[in-house]
Amino acid sequence: MYESTTLFAFAVASLVLVLLPGPNSLFILGAGISGGRRHALAAAVGVELGTMAHVLAAALGLSALLQSSAVAFSTIKYLGVAYLVYLGVRALRSKPDEPGEAPHGQRSALASMRNGTLVNVLNPKVSLFFLAFLPQFIDPDRAATPQILLLGTVFFAIALTMDLFYAIASGAVGRWLARRPTLLRQQQRAAGVIYLALAALAATQGSRMSNST
Repeated sequence: MYESTTLFAFAVASLVLVLLPGPNSLFILGAGISGGRRHALAAAVGVELGTMAHVLAAALGLSALLQSSAVAFSTIKYLGVAYLVYLGVRALRSKPDEPGEAPHGQRSALASMRNGTLVNVLNPKVSLFFLAFLPQFIDPDRAATPQILLLGTVFFAIALTMDLFYAIASGAVGRWLARRPTLLRQQQRAAGVIYLALAALAATQGSRMSNST
């Protein structure tokens, strides 16, 4: 379907974009600080499952709906912001694991995956990103849906690889903190602050986008 040069150019552009620190890497860092490597790896997988949901949405034309409907965009955006605030407040109010309990990462790895997916799915700017980015590499003389799915899969593979690296690094930070009992409370607070910062970032960026349109 594609010439190798086109796919290579798309892969390079995707890699450059993924390497830039953003909300996904911050979310994974927060998961690693909160629960260690397993927690962070699960969050990374969840985030990129959300990415694939946006790819499918773009292929089905749902992204175009978000772009054309200010109400739909605002609704999804503020649902995402509210969920990030919930995660932040919960982390700030949580207590360190007591001796004898299952480690936090073992208790809630699936929850971390779910949270990562929801945070990414509820970010309409990701849908708009794919709507703006993918068409630059689509051949207008061919069916768009298969092309979007192929490019989206390439982007997913690159993003997942980099997010797993972030997860491994953040997990090491989490394990270092876990070996220091006096820092357990600060560990949870750090994760909570990161989630709240993500919420503020999402709300601010959404306002800028609305003001510029």
